[in-house]
Amino acid sequence: MSSRGILIVTKFGYRRGGAEAVAIDLARLLHSHGWRTAIFAMDFPANAPASPDIPLFTAPEVSIDGSAADKARAARRILGGAGVGAAFRRALREFSPDIVHFHNIHSYLSPEVVRIAAMSGVPTVWTLHDYKLICPAYTFLRAGKVCEECLNNPWAVVRHRCMKRSLAASLLARAEAARWSAKKLQRWTDAFICPSRFMAAQMERSGYNPDSIHTLCNFTTSGIRYEKRPRRPYFCYAGRLSPEKGIDTLLHTVAEAPPEGLTLKVAGDGPMARQLHERYGRCEAIEFLGQLDVAGINTLLSEASFSVVPSEWYENNPLSVIESLSAGTPVAGAAIGGIPELIGDGDGILFEPCDADSLHRAITTAAETAWDHDAIAARAAEAFSPDRHYRRLTEIYRSVIADTAHNDSTSGSIQVNLEN
Repeated sequence: MSSRGILIVTKFGYRRGGAEAVAIDLARLLHSHGWRTAIFAMDFPANAPASPDIPLFTAPEVSIDGSAADKARAARRILGGAGVGAAFRRALREFSPDIVHFHNIHSYLSPEVVRIAAMSGVPTVWTLHDYKLICPAYTFLRAGKVCEECLNNPWAVVRHRCMKRSLAASLLARAEAARWSAKKLQRWTDAFICPSRFMAAQMERSGYNPDSIHTLCNFTTSGIRYEKRPRRPYFCYAGRLSPEKGIDTLLHTVAEAPPEGLTLKVAGDGPMARQLHERYGRCEAIEFLGQLDVAGINTLLSEASFSVVPSEWYENNPLSVIESLSAGTPVAGAAIGGIPELIGDGDGILFEPCDADSLHRAITTAAETAWDHDAIAARAAEAFSPDRHYRRLTEIYRSVIADTAHNDSTSGSIQVNLEN
């Protein structure tokens, strides 16, 4: 029987954010279990091979921030053009996968790749890392506040200028949603994977077929592990420096009422980096570390008293929580989206999102609590085990391959061994 083949599709071929980290680590996990594995992403200078044995196929690069010609080309890519189709067909021909697994693909690749895979008769699975399929602006946020109007009004994104507060960008987002409608995406996608129960419920509320939706939590990344180290007098934030992450609320809270004897260490980069440095860079209770590699994040988490995840949007299944718990570090997390699903008894504290007083109380309580770091790490090792994730994922793969073979009389030759 031929070797199993999986093509992982993601916007970027490097660890740009949580979605890319999940996709790359999944490629490595499947390869370690004997899968013939490859990645398809947009060509980008920072791309790096996931492994010498995992080939990287690419689509031509586009830029949303360049000249007028660059922006026009990026707009064509959003709607499925600018060379992505030809590049993806070439990858399918050369690699010949038994299944294609999509991750974040909008804008830099587009759902054109899902359509092509489906039209080629290859089973398709799509892991959702944000709400783009049901919110044209990705986040269910409007002017910094949670908004669900787009679930019932497809023109809400234009009415409220939700994309960059720009009419042109919002019109393009509306055109994109129409081009890649739920009806089409459901026809082309055999299974949607939602990493949180919250996201699965939102998908069902928006009209997606529950039978095609599977809930599967992300697994811990390969570089994060529990190391029994002395805990130092600091707590930390590790993530993107952007408004929806609640980082400004966190820094303002700490600057106004610094926790006694503790420093906040901030790791990460993003669109708010310069603004936050200017506003809080002189605060003695706050230290900016910049972007850290996996080893740096592991050390940061392993020595922290606790971490904070102050998100102010419908966070899906944040790796920041999973990685912290995997390092034995409790989490003070906002009670929003999928965050509460990850923080059980003894693993941390929940607080009201966008509420500085509630956040301050959570920080104070977390600092005063005697946490059992060994127990936190043990629970996380079980809940976020890569092997556990692999077993459940291959059940989904087996199901969609079987359904494809059953529904397509020409696909009887698709026989893939999904045993370990």
